[in-house]
Amino acid sequence: MLNEFWATAPTSYKVMVFSAMGLIAVGIILNLVGNTSGNQGLAMASLPLIGLGLVLHVVGMVVRGQSIRKNLRR
Repeated sequence: MLNEFWATAPTSYKVMVFSAMGLIAVGIILNLVGNTSGNQGLAMASLPLIGLGLVLHVVGMVVRGQSIRKNLRR
């Protein structure tokens, strides 16, 4: 079951995973641009994006765990 989880994963999990990856990527890019150009405001503005991406990642793991537990009960 774990090998095919992505194929049977709920849509909410897939949305959270891609949203988390996107937010983390945008945050890292903004941080790199801000730090290389010396724009401290841009570098600081990227930190909440990275943090939100990490929170979404944790929420996605919770959704995945609940889905697996529900399927194991059946």
